[in-house]
Amino acid sequence: MARRRDTPGRVGLALLALLVAALAVSWAWVRFGPKRETARGAQPQVVRVQVLNGSSEGRVAGRVASFLREGGFHVVEVRNADRDDYFATLVVARREDPAAALAVARYLGGPPVIRQATGSDQADVTVVLGSDRSRLRLDQ
Repeated sequence: MARRRDTPGRVGLALLALLVAALAVSWAWVRFGPKRETARGAQPQVVRVQVLNGSSEGRVAGRVASFLREGGFHVVEVRNADRDDYFATLVVARREDPAAALAVARYLGGPPVIRQATGSDQADVTVVLGSDRSRLRLDQ
């Protein structure tokens, strides 16, 4: 009576083949699957962003800051604006080159960008949230 000693070997080989196939599918998904536009893809350097809540809704600046962090932006400050009656959300370019502000605005769904270059070492871009903040695209 001959015993089959190769059964554990076949099971191990099948598991190894499954693992290799799973790794190949995973690699192909990352390489060729659907792409989500992020700030890193659009902007190679770190963009420092200040988020100011200029609306009367509480905690909205924190939600926007979290969304920006998910996109690869470096949020350096989250606080209330000087007042809470801003109508429109806007993105303020704090540097001469508005590329960083344009990347933030594009990521948020296209609020207007204004240029107000300052010597601030803290932020490259300021986002002031207005009462129209529901128009922002925060669900990518």
